[in-house]
Amino acid sequence: MLTPKSSRPTPERLLDAAEKLMRTVGLASATTKAIAKEAGCSEAALYKYFANKEELFVRVLMERTPNAGPLMAALQAGPGDLDVGVEEALADIARHASLFYADAMPMAASLFADPALLTRHREGVQELGAGPHVVLDALAARLRRELDAGRLGPDADPRTAAALLLGACFQRAFFLHFSGAHVVQPVEQFAPAVARSVWAAIR
Repeated sequence: MLTPKSSRPTPERLLDAAEKLMRTVGLASATTKAIAKEAGCSEAALYKYFANKEELFVRVLMERTPNAGPLMAALQAGPGDLDVGVEEALADIARHASLFYADAMPMAASLFADPALLTRHREGVQELGAGPHVVLDALAARLRRELDAGRLGPDADPRTAAALLLGACFQRAFFLHFSGAHVVQPVEQFAPAVARSVWAAIR
């Protein structure tokens, strides 16, 4: 019979277990059965609190990666909310996005080795209204607010600018994990540099 591993509430123990397994064995191997066992509860108990593994993954990403909250706060701010210029705001977003992608990539990478699992995961995440597009949509909307406020050039393309900045951040995370830290700029240098380049194109 399974016994609780601690006095922490069951949902928190399940999130703890999901995070541990997703970080150590990857998302593909972190089955709901394995997560429940790690948490010291039944698989049926897991489904009392979470709709599926995809919900656990989204919750782990948004609640257990330290840069997710600051990134979303920066993306949702409006012109003048943070009392900074656009370039400085983009540098802050690039820093958080770079660290967020670096944290998330190892957890999700195993999905791409199993097309059927990837399809199920994609559909499950979409049902939750989540997915990687959310960050892109949020940054494009943030830049559109800056454009409407007259802080960007009139011909600026907010969505393309968002894709350029976030694409660079995602590529840095890929190189970091594939080739090692010695091939990428430290994030303190990378973030302002990529922000400066994007800002030069849209100011």
